[in-house]
Amino acid sequence: MQPELARAPTEAGPTVRERREGSGGFRQIAVRYGLVTLLVLMVIFFGTAEPSFLSVRNLVIVLQSVSIVAILALGVTATLVVGGFDLSIGAVAATALMTSSYIMVVFGGGTLAAVGACVAVGAIVGLVNGLLIVRLRIPDLLATLGMMFLLLGLQLIPTQGRSIASGMSMPDGSTATGTFTPAFLALGRYRVSDLVPISVIVMLVLAAVITVFLTFTRFGRVMYAIGSNERAARLAGAPVEAYRIAAYMISGVFAALGGVLLAARVGRGDVSSGNSLLLDAVAAALIGFAVFGAGKPNAIGTAIGALFVGLLLNGLTMMNAPYYAQDFIKGAVLVAALMFTFGLSNRPR
Repeated sequence: MQPELARAPTEAGPTVRERREGSGGFRQIAVRYGLVTLLVLMVIFFGTAEPSFLSVRNLVIVLQSVSIVAILALGVTATLVVGGFDLSIGAVAATALMTSSYIMVVFGGGTLAAVGACVAVGAIVGLVNGLLIVRLRIPDLLATLGMMFLLLGLQLIPTQGRSIASGMSMPDGSTATGTFTPAFLALGRYRVSDLVPISVIVMLVLAAVITVFLTFTRFGRVMYAIGSNERAARLAGAPVEAYRIAAYMISGVFAALGGVLLAARVGRGDVSSGNSLLLDAVAAALIGFAVFGAGKPNAIGTAIGALFVGLLLNGLTMMNAPYYAQDFIKGAVLVAALMFTFGLSNRPR
């Protein structure tokens, strides 16, 4: 009789434990493939509603539009890995745009001088951010927020808030006679085989580099260990402060490279360019948490997140969605992605 009684719940239906395991399995599937499924459905919807959405020309335009955002997002991913956050990336990109424009248009410098100066600016800003956070123990959000406002104001002082273009009158009465070099403009406008923009290739290369660095090198594994448990990493002998500073320097350099590509694309030091880069890059990095259920910052997820945002905005634009509704829709998608990542995966069984 006892064995029959023991089997009775199974014959009558699933036990409580089996029901929990089943619901847990469903949640894991939702967490792992929910965002990818949403991406596929979104592409199918826009492709059906507007056939030109899936044309090669439009997809190349999408890749070009998201390349700069993705580069900034890849940089901020490095700070997320060590448990930090960088709000200054948009301002760093805008400062790099103005710096490169100033060097070539005002000082008559060349491409290498402009790019080198921008990379140096990004590294210095990242170093200062890291020192403020590590040495002075200022919370990362406050330190990088202060740096953001500092840079946004600093870049406007030399030209008294005006954009930089060849032939403009400078505050001291002189005239800017320099121009953007063809080699510099090619970084933002040239297309390999008349199809793939240079900026897309740069994004793919940087994505591959940061992926290999974070995933397959000892330095990347130590950075993840710091982000997971800083105290344990410190007790294990890891130079936590140096790694955290390095993460912010990586973020600054990536943001500066994004600013260089943006300057090469617009061909002038436009003070209004880059205003939306911060929010789009942060959205891409956070959406990356939900890609394949990673639940942590990762370069591949960030790149897919940037593509997700780019396809969404491009599809809405092609369907003539009001511009004032696009931020709302983008925010709703971000919230949904975070629900997939944290809401379902952390729900008690």
